[in-house]
Amino acid sequence: MNRPHPARVYDYLLGGTEHYPADRAAAEAGLAANPSSRIPPRENRGFLRRAVEYLALEHGVRQFLDIGTGIPTSPNVHEVAQAVDPRARIVYVDNDPIVLAHARSLTGGRPEGRTEYLDADLRDVERILAAPGLRAALDLRRPVALMLVAVLHFLEDEDKPHELVRQLADALPAGSYLALSHLTGDFDPAAWERVAAIYARDGVALRVRSREEIAAFFDGLELLDPGLVVVTRWRPDAEVDRRATDAQVSVYCGIARIR
Repeated sequence: MNRPHPARVYDYLLGGTEHYPADRAAAEAGLAANPSSRIPPRENRGFLRRAVEYLALEHGVRQFLDIGTGIPTSPNVHEVAQAVDPRARIVYVDNDPIVLAHARSLTGGRPEGRTEYLDADLRDVERILAAPGLRAALDLRRPVALMLVAVLHFLEDEDKPHELVRQLADALPAGSYLALSHLTGDFDPAAWERVAAIYARDGVALRVRSREEIAAFFDGLELLDPGLVVVTRWRPDAEVDRRATDAQVSVYCGIARIR
């Protein structure tokens, strides 16, 4: 509670209530360094909603593995997916005790489907894949949408995030999908260097990456249209803030088919 946590800082920037003074202080320092810092979380949530709708409606996906869930902010993955098909099945994964405290709201869902919550770290792929809750909720013989939305930029290069993504993708059957979003410093490197320095001072890793580095997460996969783009340019709808510039948004995203 005395140190900021990404999930709680994110909640604060989205206007939520589940955060502590350390989280608010880190978020406000980040806003001072980059006044546009509330825009990336907001537009990233829009991408999450559109991505789940797209995969459910256009590709018939009925199973979702959402790693790095964060504090519940409606609509959550199960709410979007089960609005398309009440039988949709979702597994959420996070390692923040506050997210765990909200697990009941994440595991409600429609009775025709199923939702589960795993208290686990993205860096422990084997534990995630072997978890009884995951195996009970998801049929790994059928397509699964792997959702890694705004989580990988909290891993250092030493964590080997590209290898972690490959391990997860390799465990899923052909015809599954990877939906990913990631902060970038391409458009305003100075601002994000300042924000990363503030997070590092508080013991939180924040590794904004280039488009080339983010594209490497999709190596060997079939990237779907419109490709790797800023989140506001990925199949925008009426809720997208079209006034926001790429520099203000600073989040790339994409969806790829696992072959």
